[in-house]
Amino acid sequence: MEQVASMGKPVHITVTKGYELKGFKGDTPVTFIRAEFNQTVLGDSAKITVSSEGTAVYNFTASFEFSPEGGISLDDLAHKPVFLTVTEVLPKEKKQKDEKTLILGQAVVDLLPLVEGESSFETMVPLHPVTGSPLELSRPGGKQCTLEVKVSVAEPLLTTAQMAGGNLLKVTLEAAYSVPESFIPVGPLQNYMAGLQVPSSGEKDYPIFFKNGTLKLGGEKEPVPRPKKWPIANILAPGANNIPDAFIVGGPYEEEDGELNHPEDREFRNQSESIKKRIIWDLESRCYLDPPAVVSFQKRIADCRLWPVELTRVPLVTQPKGKSAKFDKTDDESPLSFHGVAYVNMVPLLYPGVKRIRGAFHVYPYLDNAVYEKTKCLSSLFRDTGHHLIQNNKIGGINSPLSKPVISKSLKEDKVQASSIKSQNSDTPLETEPPLNHNPEGQQYVEAGTYIVLEIQLDKALVPKRMPEELARRVKELIPPRPPVSRRTGGAQKAVSDYHAQIKNISRAILDEYHRMFGKQVAKLENDIDSETLVEQKCQLNYELNCSGKYFAFKEQLKHAVVKIVREKYLKTTSFESQEELQTFISELYVFLVDQMHIALNQTMPDDVQGAVPAIHTTTEQLRLFAFEAEVNENFGMAAVYYEERLAREPQNLEHWLDYGAFCLLIEDNIKAQECFRKALSLNQNHIHSLLLCGVLAVLLENYEQAEIFFEDATCLEPTNVVAWTLLGIYYEIQNNGIRMEMAFHEAFKQQQARVTKQKSIVTVEYVEEGGKTESSFGPWGITSGSSTTAIKVEAPPGPGARLSILDEFLEESSKRLSYSQEPPLLSVPPQDPSVSQKTSMLFAKEIPEKREASKSQDSSTFLHPSPQGVSHTPTTVFMETIHFLMKVNAVQYMHRVLAHELLRSQGGPSCEYYLVLAQIHLLKKDFPKAEEYLQQAAQMDYLNPNVWSLKGHLNFLSGNHAEAKACYERTVSFVVDASEMHFVFLRLGHIYLEEKEYEKAKKTYLQACKRSPSCLTWLGLGIACYRLEEITEAEDALSEANALNNYNAEVWAYLALVSLKAGRQLEAEQAYKYTMKLKLKDETLLAEIHMLQETFGFGNPSF
Repeated sequence: MEQVASMGKPVHITVTKGYELKGFKGDTPVTFIRAEFNQTVLGDSAKITVSSEGTAVYNFTASFEFSPEGGISLDDLAHKPVFLTVTEVLPKEKKQKDEKTLILGQAVVDLLPLVEGESSFETMVPLHPVTGSPLELSRPGGKQCTLEVKVSVAEPLLTTAQMAGGNLLKVTLEAAYSVPESFIPVGPLQNYMAGLQVPSSGEKDYPIFFKNGTLKLGGEKEPVPRPKKWPIANILAPGANNIPDAFIVGGPYEEEDGELNHPEDREFRNQSESIKKRIIWDLESRCYLDPPAVVSFQKRIADCRLWPVELTRVPLVTQPKGKSAKFDKTDDESPLSFHGVAYVNMVPLLYPGVKRIRGAFHVYPYLDNAVYEKTKCLSSLFRDTGHHLIQNNKIGGINSPLSKPVISKSLKEDKVQASSIKSQNSDTPLETEPPLNHNPEGQQYVEAGTYIVLEIQLDKALVPKRMPEELARRVKELIPPRPPVSRRTGGAQKAVSDYHAQIKNISRAILDEYHRMFGKQVAKLENDIDSETLVEQKCQLNYELNCSGKYFAFKEQLKHAVVKIVREKYLKTTSFESQEELQTFISELYVFLVDQMHIALNQTMPDDVQGAVPAIHTTTEQLRLFAFEAEVNENFGMAAVYYEERLAREPQNLEHWLDYGAFCLLIEDNIKAQECFRKALSLNQNHIHSLLLCGVLAVLLENYEQAEIFFEDATCLEPTNVVAWTLLGIYYEIQNNGIRMEMAFHEAFKQQQARVTKQKSIVTVEYVEEGGKTESSFGPWGITSGSSTTAIKVEAPPGPGARLSILDEFLEESSKRLSYSQEPPLLSVPPQDPSVSQKTSMLFAKEIPEKREASKSQDSSTFLHPSPQGVSHTPTTVFMETIHFLMKVNAVQYMHRVLAHELLRSQGGPSCEYYLVLAQIHLLKKDFPKAEEYLQQAAQMDYLNPNVWSLKGHLNFLSGNHAEAKACYERTVSFVVDASEMHFVFLRLGHIYLEEKEYEKAKKTYLQACKRSPSCLTWLGLGIACYRLEEITEAEDALSEANALNNYNAEVWAYLALVSLKAGRQLEAEQAYKYTMKLKLKDETLLAEIHMLQETFGFGNPSF
């Protein structure tokens, strides 16, 4: 083979063997191989005779020069394969001068591995038979004809910089569906073309064309998977059109990145892709991007979010026969028709880790003004840049790998043709093309609903994504995991138990000595021993112990245990500063040791011990409820005691740490809240709730780098978590990273839609299985949309707290931008002064653990998306779902941005939930008129929502309008579906009944509360109602329950004093009255009632 000297790098293609070959004439045909690349014949092999087994040993090597400057470039290697054509040489007949040849088949060698950095590779490529070839009939055994090929270069074609910074772009145009009805398969042949421009390292963009689309009538869907094809025309063997190992696999519409991927588009997509006309390409075009081109590509996406993909139709012109034939002028000016454009959103390629986008995109008429406005593109690919393509639109004359191998002549013709048309930069349209501002043919795309399905894929993501392992490592660096603390072998408890053990051992030894000395005497006297005898025996025993040295032995035996108590229990390890301090400590220690001695002796001799009173233990869930009640009543000190009691009982329970952290957020102790959330995360570093809260606190404390790590780790650990993606999007918004914000919100919407679809399918299956009688526990959108607050504080004195001015500004600005709002004044929130964030949980919906079972391995998706307890009428957005999560943990400082997005993104105007949240905020700010205004809006939208009525009841209760509050609470209780939280609805309704002396109703109301979520307040209310009904026994039982749950409530002791007075129990009455005064009862009326009864009965007050 003739070699051409060049400074480039030679690429060698070696065909060693062929297998399962057959010929037209006999089983041992004579064959040769022709290698072609880039429309150039590289050479022919020697003529080889095929063996009877169908094997031929060619050992044929062809090569070409790789020369990026002015020759074959990496881009050529990426999208142009090597064609290996196997030809049979027929035997010469009589009087035949030249040999006759027949083509058997064609093989395709993809050179993509060279572009990926490999220096050599071997492959078995199938030999695709041409039409009529004997290879179409396979040999016995069904094996396919193959060629053994090796491709090699002396050194990798990519430099180190290209390997690190380069990229490979693959664009696949599948089809255009629902094309205009004027597209008909009969009549003049048409070339359906599409194309787009890709930024290159030079000044001009690199064009990618898709030609020769096939117009098909409707009838059935295109099969999947189906192979992708080379964008090269006139390939001889039909099977050689297919790119090896590249297939179009399709997928659900909802998972696509383009348009028409919503549930309402499903029916139209199904009809368009099965019934209506379509144009099929199934072509994949590749483009190598060197490092400067990658930078340009990334910058172009950031600057021009939408890229134009043009679509057009030009008539195919039959090439005249004869060498002297010439084209008419009309042939040289083939008109563009049906010039359309699809706008492809390329921004997802800038999302971290995204390498591929695929979707459907609407086709619009190509209008210069519209294209420039959306894409900032000044020139048309077909009209301004692609004239030579249209001029070459002749049948059999473009991109043929078998065309005449005279490259210089072909290039010369291209130059002549290009010189006969206007400049590529000219903005003047062709004479035969319609005006630029009017495109009636292109308008038919819109009328028909035409869309193209396009895939764009990169070899490497433009923006690398941190791996889950790296994120987990960073989280561990920030918060090292803390294994459960093992029990100490020492400590105060161990020291006391050792002391008890020594006391028991010494007591046994003394009893043994006593039995040795006086055993016979005691046996004779039995129980007739008088006190004088016992005193005498004691003196003799002491004398014996002292004389024998046993007393000092016992003393030394006990000494070590006492020292341990001093060190571990009293933490005394240094000398005392004064004698007085020493004596005080010795006295205290003596009392403690004597008490512990009695305890140990009683355990040794249990017959003498009286029955112990059983202790009443409250569960951690009850403590959580009591803490919530204390929060509502603004008794933050008592609430902290309850939270700390839970932690003391179960320090390894991360839910307790999260609840305590939420309480710290309520009282604006962000540093302590961060410590709690990080402690929870250290117990389980895969807990999504803990990760999100650590991220929220990191944002509030302006540790933005840590916040990103926490949020990203949450999305990696649970990619389907809607709240995690939404909070990540809010974080990116704070960082002014619009592209990543869009990515996170898009993923949140996608995951929520997937969850909705899954839940709908579950509901459908259950409905069918149960004959249409099943009742779903969730709404059609799978999430509670009516959840709102029901817990409002009993007293509302003003107090310091964080202002909501930022929230007000966001809402006011967003309301002005909301075009669909008919009453803007109702949406704007004027700045106010009252505090808000300190007492968030008093208004926002919080989980009341009525019947919840604590689980240490609780699923985070269940925790973040609890089962709805309220009513659901409308779909809940991802932002409202996030608002519920933030309200639950008192993160009101983070909520203003989410509310602004909810206002802007909600379809059809603000939802009932939105107005409920605003009402809660203004109710917390003591802005009762504004809260009432928003509640009216919510009631108009959903009059049957129990959460609306419960909140209206709280508003009236705090306003002092108890009559109206009573009506609202009664309506709330009468609904079939409860409000999201009923605890304080029952408490306040019962309180109103007591005020109005409707004791029977109060008793029934408090009984319901006791059954649902018993607490000190519910039992106290029930006890008061029973006492007023003169049901003294029932009242005492209820008050005893209340006292057992909380013995620091002065009102409980006061009513116990009243009950004891009426029951005639003087000691109990005095004790109850003593604790009533000690706890400083504030109700003067109740105190006066006690004094009156004490005077009536003549007892109960020890000071008389």
